[in-house]
Amino acid sequence: MIKLTHFNQSGEAHMVDVGEKPFSHRLAIAEGQIKMQPETLQLITQGSHKKGDVLGIARVAGIMAAKKTAELIPLCHPLSITHIDIQLDPRDKDHSVYCQARVETVGPTGVEMEALTAVQVALLTIYDMCKAVDRGMTIDTVQLLEKSGGKSGTWKR
Repeated sequence: MIKLTHFNQSGEAHMVDVGEKPFSHRLAIAEGQIKMQPETLQLITQGSHKKGDVLGIARVAGIMAAKKTAELIPLCHPLSITHIDIQLDPRDKDHSVYCQARVETVGPTGVEMEALTAVQVALLTIYDMCKAVDRGMTIDTVQLLEKSGGKSGTWKR
C-alpha cells in the first residue's frame, strides 16, 4: 500500500491512499526545445564544444532527472520506472535542439511528471554546457504530447 501526503482545500496535509488503484502499463511522452545561435548549434553538432558531448551528457541528465522527479516535485509519487528514452534532435532550420522523452512504468499512477522533468532537465543541461558561448538561448514549448494507462486512459495533444 502506497500512501503519500497531499493538502486538502483548507491547506492541511493528509494522506492519499493509491494502494487500491490497479497497476497498469503507464506511458507519457513530453517534448520541448532549446533555441540558440547558429554557431552554438554548430559546436554541438560537430562535437567541437570544449565541454564535450553536449547531447550525450544532456541525454544522461534527462534520464537521471526522470528517476529523481519525486525528490524534486513536492508530493509527486515515487515510481519504479521501467523505461526511459530521451531523443535529442538538432535542427538547423531554426537553430534548435528538439527533445522528446518517453517514460514508462507499470504501477498505480502515471509518469507525466517524469517525462516533463526529463525534457526540462535535458534542455537545461544543454543551456548550462553552452551558456559561456550563448547566453541568449531560450527553452520553450515544453509540453505533454501523450499519456496512456490508468483509469483516465489515453490522452493525446
